[in-house]
Amino acid sequence: MTQWQVILITLIAYKVVLVTLGIWGQRRTRDSVDFFLGGRKLGPCVAAVSASASSSSAWTLLGVSGAAYTTGLSAVWLFPACVGGFCLNWYVLAPALRRVSHRTGALTLTEVLTGPRGRPLRTALTVCASLIILLSLGSYVASQFQAAGKTFNETFHISMESSILIGGAVILVYTLLGGFWAVSLTDTLQGLMMAAAAVVLPVVALVEVGGPGGLIEGFRAPALQDHLSLWKGLPLFGAVGFVLGTFGIGLGYPGQPHVVNRFMALKEGDHELRRARRIAILWAVIIYSGMIVLGLCGRVLIEKLGDDERILIKLSLELFSPVLAGIILAAVLSAMMSTADSQLLVAASSVTHDLGLGRKSSGSLIGISRVVVVLLTLGSAVAALYVRETIFDWVLFAWSAMGCAFGPLLLVTVLKGPVPPGRSLVSMGLGFSLSVLAYLGPHVGLATQGGVFDRVLPFVVALGVAVIPLPGASPRTPRP
Repeated sequence: MTQWQVILITLIAYKVVLVTLGIWGQRRTRDSVDFFLGGRKLGPCVAAVSASASSSSAWTLLGVSGAAYTTGLSAVWLFPACVGGFCLNWYVLAPALRRVSHRTGALTLTEVLTGPRGRPLRTALTVCASLIILLSLGSYVASQFQAAGKTFNETFHISMESSILIGGAVILVYTLLGGFWAVSLTDTLQGLMMAAAAVVLPVVALVEVGGPGGLIEGFRAPALQDHLSLWKGLPLFGAVGFVLGTFGIGLGYPGQPHVVNRFMALKEGDHELRRARRIAILWAVIIYSGMIVLGLCGRVLIEKLGDDERILIKLSLELFSPVLAGIILAAVLSAMMSTADSQLLVAASSVTHDLGLGRKSSGSLIGISRVVVVLLTLGSAVAALYVRETIFDWVLFAWSAMGCAFGPLLLVTVLKGPVPPGRSLVSMGLGFSLSVLAYLGPHVGLATQGGVFDRVLPFVVALGVAVIPLPGASPRTPRP
């Protein structure tokens, strides 16, 4: 058999396993709590790995390795930024959010932020949060479909259009079948495959370049001198802005609804939380260090690449046998699917549960949710077909927008108590709009895409609004 035939068989076998897990998950989905939060019965391993895989999308495997390939040593700042975000989520947010959601019965991040029914401005807060989620997650899912397109196009020379449709169809099937149970189980499998790929690929690539010494020597070549700077060759002021902006990625972790819902679904008990925390942070260390090393090795091994975000795919096909290459490429698709399925489910819960579409319809809540998943999948596929952005930039746009809109308000709400409705709305709206405006605005000085002004500043402003009472404002709502 040819290489592409072996790879295709491997990928088909993997997809069969995913659909089988989806069918199994369907048997455990009896009501809306099961469909959206797995009955709040996730064990520590499933909660940790599925949350990690959902937060680390194709952006991690293709985007981070591509960034290291493109920029060189300056990509190392992504490691403390992202691992720091994991620590913020698991040490600070997870214990408090799990406690609040179990006590209040909240099924979604929006419910935690908006509070109980009858609260002033609750409808406005719900609509605002839902619109932010739909816009951001629609962009996010489209980027995952784009990653599938690059993978199939590079491997089988299938057109991007056909690749996007194939990837979207597989995700749609098992998300529809089993809801949160299917998504969590498949995300766990996919997360483990991602971790395995992040160990094997960088080690083989590092051996190929001659070990750490060969890697350092390779970067001393005249053509790669500009890749040796930790600051991208920027002057002091710009270098500080670049580093702070990169660390701003970590601030986005608490505001990702498709990630933090795993904290709400985790079983009660401090022992489960501690185990999940250790697993998740170890996973993050493996993934981010592996992808940065892979990108750096790729720069030495492959001088020129048409699309830098294909470096992982290119090295997989060149360094491994067809079967191993198929498994690694399945891991790339895992990264894409583990994020897209979770995001589709969260977006569906925002429409049906938060906005109340399921309650206003004669159909069941689960049935309406599945219709919404289909529509969102189609919309994201269309966006992936016609909007041309890199995976790295597209994901960071959605990540930063949701991180600044929800993260500050969520942290204050679960750690200090409910924020008054007016300030909640201002905090959410300012965090989102400032992040989007900075991303789309003129990029001068520090105001660069992916820098301080679209990640750090909006987060700080939103946090200040949520924490600091305005003159003449009513006191903080007491904790229920």
